[in-house]
Amino acid sequence: MKVYTEVIGNIKTSPEWAEKVKDFDIDEIFLDQWTAQKSRFLGKGLSGAEYPVALARHSHIVDGDIIEYDPESKKAVVIRLELNPVLVVDLSGIADKDHDTIIRIALELGHAIGNQHWPAVVKGTKVYVPLTVDKKVMQSVLETHHIPGITFEFEKGLDVIPYLAPHETRRLFGGAGHELNPHEHDHGHIVH
Repeated sequence: MKVYTEVIGNIKTSPEWAEKVKDFDIDEIFLDQWTAQKSRFLGKGLSGAEYPVALARHSHIVDGDIIEYDPESKKAVVIRLELNPVLVVDLSGIADKDHDTIIRIALELGHAIGNQHWPAVVKGTKVYVPLTVDKKVMQSVLETHHIPGITFEFEKGLDVIPYLAPHETRRLFGGAGHELNPHEHDHGHIVH
């Protein structure tokens, strides 16, 4: 069985490749956000064919990557990502506040997110939190805490990836959907 060791193009980021495979028979491999963070996996195309993938270490898949291209048979294999939405909390509304206010609001937000055990990535004045529960629950948590000066919205996971480094992408999408049973972990609280 052939092992796919490299990405040879991308139909979303390269107009040339999109044109090259325009009239091809394309077998798509849909990856969930957990598998998409791996460099080695067994992909299954919509055709039912299996594609063992073993990319170089620290490589990561991008939506639209092509792992097989055969111009003679006019066939290609394209990887598609299915990522959950991301809650994006914008703190730019507090950037001009005094230090004490910024620290207080940042801690309030950290408490609200941390108390739910939601992973988060901070980039500039934005905090990215993967959707791990229903949107209404996440929205309710932030509205209940009513933190002044922040705004939030949900964005598509694929729209957020360009702003993140690979390790941040893994943090947001690598563990979502694989949470521990809430009864299987210790909060590690200190008792005095």
